Amino acid sequence: MPLSRAHLVATAFATAAGASLLAASYSVNVIEDRSETEIRYLLDRNGLTWAEVEADGLRVMMAGVAPTEALRFRALSLAGSIVDAARVVDEMEVAAVAELEAPRFSAEVLRNTAGVSVIGLIPQSTDRAAIMEGFSAMSDLPVTDLLETADYPAPSGWEDAVAYAITAIKDLPRAKVSVDAGRVSITAIADSAADKAEMEAHLFRIAPPALRVSLNITAPRPVITPFTLRFVKDGSGTRFDACSADTDEARGRILDAAFKAGLTGPGRCTVGMGVPSPSWTEAVVNAIDALNTLGDGTVTFSDADVTLAAAEGTDAGLFDRVIGELEATLPDVFVLNAVLPSPSDADSGPSEFIATLSPEGQVQLRGRMPGEAIRDVADSFAKAKFGSDNVYTATRNVADLPMDWSTRVLASIEALGFLNSGAVTVTPERITLSGRSGNAEASETIARLMVEKLGNDAAFDVDIAYVEALDPVAALPTAEECEMKIADIVAGSKINFEPGSATIDAAALTTMDQIADVLRVCGDLKLEVQGHTDSQGREEMNRSLSQARAQSVLNELRARKVLTSNFIAKGYGEANPIADNDTEEGREANRRIEFKLIRPEPSLPEGESALESIAEKSDTVTETE
Repeated sequence: MPLSRAHLVATAFATAAGASLLAASYSVNVIEDRSETEIRYLLDRNGLTWAEVEADGLRVMMAGVAPTEALRFRALSLAGSIVDAARVVDEMEVAAVAELEAPRFSAEVLRNTAGVSVIGLIPQSTDRAAIMEGFSAMSDLPVTDLLETADYPAPSGWEDAVAYAITAIKDLPRAKVSVDAGRVSITAIADSAADKAEMEAHLFRIAPPALRVSLNITAPRPVITPFTLRFVKDGSGTRFDACSADTDEARGRILDAAFKAGLTGPGRCTVGMGVPSPSWTEAVVNAIDALNTLGDGTVTFSDADVTLAAAEGTDAGLFDRVIGELEATLPDVFVLNAVLPSPSDADSGPSEFIATLSPEGQVQLRGRMPGEAIRDVADSFAKAKFGSDNVYTATRNVADLPMDWSTRVLASIEALGFLNSGAVTVTPERITLSGRSGNAEASETIARLMVEKLGNDAAFDVDIAYVEALDPVAALPTAEECEMKIADIVAGSKINFEPGSATIDAAALTTMDQIADVLRVCGDLKLEVQGHTDSQGREEMNRSLSQARAQSVLNELRARKVLTSNFIAKGYGEANPIADNDTEEGREANRRIEFKLIRPEPSLPEGESALESIAEKSDTVTETE
């Protein structure tokens, strides 16, 4: 049946519509592919390879994780340059930003005669006002606050370090204290070597147990006046009664000459200031060599005055030759006085004055005096030095004593005061002093006193034995010795407790008394009182019990007036057995109290401080500008 005209028209329209739909669909696909390709190419060329692009019709979907918000916006902008920005759908994310790392908190405290300055970076939680108040309270000097703060938590050990720095610098008139979390470094100047040792001991003693302390304390060389040296060779051996040098190198040269002349032992020579001439070392070495050639005798230097006294019986020809050679080699500034003693008359007994000092402090004065007035002066001088009740005077007055007898007697009594026990004998020819002392420098001090009081040509012998047990510092036991003594006490008499409790058994209180006696002698120690149990019962219960028992021991020591500020009580429970817990004997051994020294941790290399970091940043900005 032939198609009607209307039907043909309808068919034509339908065909045209289908063709248009296919053409439109093809166009959309072309646009999608082209947009996606161009955007991806542009992103890759700009290094944004993390961005993902997918075309969905006329929309462009952007996905991926952007490292920063700025890069996410950059990717959107590039896509918007290819297609209409309204067609870009942003489904990108931004990577999470890690929290900024806390800076290294540090501070430096500088103190001198002008005042105190505090500079550094501290946590905002630190009480800044309290810090300034602590420094202001030490003196009337001004305190300059140059601190900065940052809102981060204070690191472990920071507060202890700050508190220690405030306490430490109170006793340091010239110092720099660097404070870091858990560590304090102190640079200071002491007035003398003795002050340096005392300062170091004090600073270590007051430090909290967990704080690492680094000390750099220097002491100036002592001023020696007069600059004295006395070298002796006699029947008792070869020795220095006094020795002074201006440098370490000079000290070495002098000791080398002395060893060559017969000196034995380590050799002592004080390095100090006050040398009368740059040629001091040359003069001393030449004089020691000359004395060695003569044999026995003494050579004494007091500044530029030199006295060489040969031993009695020295050959006169040898003496003249040696003295002549020495005079020719001594630098011009030095003046030599040579003494060759005349033979003594063996039949005539010399006049004598003798003073003795017993270990108990009792002094006796015996022998001859030139008159009643001098006798009273010597008696009063001795009583002033040793105590009125400790001096017994039994001297007699005679005539024809040397003119300087009174000076020699008083100098001898003064020299005796540097000993713990000993005797001094004064004769017209010589003063002889011997004894024991707890001062390692007693011989040098006495020799310098004799030269100062009696002159450079004074004839005297000093024979002082250094006894460490009499030295108030050296006689103190070391921390390790104290630890061993306490361990011996506990091994011989165990600290027991009532069953299942932290109450110390009454029988162990005597042991606590013995431990307290040792700790009082030892002074301040950093000590950990450790509690240990056997393995019976729950682990947590054993740890709590051991902690309570260690604390009970610490409380008992405090009750006995022992300084325990640097002590820690710590319970280890069953963690550190020393015997088998399967036997009763082993369990008994494991239930124990131990005393262990807290030893300083090895110093680690220091990292960059906040101050250094700020300085570096400032340098960088300056260079950039």
